[in-house]
Formats: sequence, C-alpha cells, structure tokens
Amino acid sequence: MPIGSTEQHGPNGFIGTDAICAEMVARGMGDRLDALVAPTINVGMAQHHLGFPGSMALRPTTLIAVIADMVTSLAGHGFDRFFFVNGHGGNDATLNAAFSQIYGETSLGAVGHGRPPVRCKVQNWYQCDGVTAISAEQFGDAEGSHATPSEVSLAYFGYPERGEEVHGAEMAAGCAPTGAIYDAADYRRRFADGRIGSDPSLASVEVGEKLLTIAVAGIAEIYQDFLAAD
Repeated sequence: MPIGSTEQHGPNGFIGTDAICAEMVARGMGDRLDALVAPTINVGMAQHHLGFPGSMALRPTTLIAVIADMVTSLAGHGFDRFFFVNGHGGNDATLNAAFSQIYGETSLGAVGHGRPPVRCKVQNWYQCDGVTAISAEQFGDAEGSHATPSEVSLAYFGYPERGEEVHGAEMAAGCAPTGAIYDAADYRRRFADGRIGSDPSLASVEVGEKLLTIAVAGIAEIYQDFLAAD
C-alpha cells in the first residue's frame, strides 16, 4: 500500500515527489513478486509545508481514519496483511498510531463489519540498507532530510521529461539549513526555499534508476519476511 504526500520539494523537486516515489517502489515490488498494489494515498500529514502554495495536508486524526477505513475495507474481503511503502517521514507517527488504533479495536472487541485480526507494517523506501548506502556514496552530507537528492533523483527517473524542465531551477549554493519542524509559518521563515539540509541540485536520472532497483529488491525481502512471520 503506497503512501506519500503532496507537498513542496524545494526549487527543483516535484510537488508529488513523496507519493510518486512510494508508488514507483510499490509497483516495482508488485511486478517482482506478483503482489497486489493498492491505490496510492497521495495526501499525508504535511501541515508544516502549507506555507508553500500547492501543498496539501491531512490532520493526523483524518489520516488515521483513512488508513483504518482502507484496512477495514480490504480485511472484509479476506486480506489480513497490510504492508505500507512510505515516501514521507511526516507520515511515520500517524501510520503507527493508525496501526495501534486498528489493533486496539480488535483487542477491545470494537471491530465493525466482521473484520478479522490483521497485521500492518510500514517501510520507508529511503531507509532500507541498500538505498542508504547509495545515498551516502553519491551525496554524503548533501542528502539532508527534505527535498533530498535521492528522492528527487527517483522522481526524475520516473518522469524524466518533467525532470529536465525543473532540474536547473535556481537555489542557493550548497546544503540548506537544518533544524526542527513546527508549524507552517515557522517552517517557511527558517527554510525559505523548502529544503532542509539538502542539495537537490545533485539529483540525476541515473542515480534514480539505481535507487529504484535496490529499493525494490531490498524492500521485497522485508515484505516477504513480513508475510512469512508466524
């Protein structure tokens, strides 16, 4: 189940980068393993990006409800394992809260529609071992934590013609500032061009292709271990 976000990604990144990357990896896994891939959840918990036009966000409570309803819907058809491929770090806490909500409903006997016990897992595509190794080798400290050259590279590989249009966008040289994330106005004030610690001018289609190949292979193994667990 791919999940991402619709939010700014610096001067040269696509606004849908997080959803695009998650979907590319999930579809690659589906092809590799003959696994079913659910529709992508394109809008995530991204309130801190709302100072940038075009960004969209769901409240954590809204996203929890969406995830729980999707799982409940599919569980009613007999699915009992749900593996989320995530492309947006801002979704992490909400996804795990959603899983706790789902398990709690089972434990407390509050499950509707006859939902059987289920198991859920989330894996951020950019945090599997092979991907982090490539990112470190190619970009080092310039990877940063938002609008990273890795995620921009992967999106460029998926949509190379669009990547050519925006690759040369102007931005301050070098890595962006780093810091904590609070509300949208504070984020826009401290990270004026949207980046956090990154230099996405280093992004390339070639690196994006490598990242997709290694992410699909690495996360496919994690997915299979999840299915095989007692």
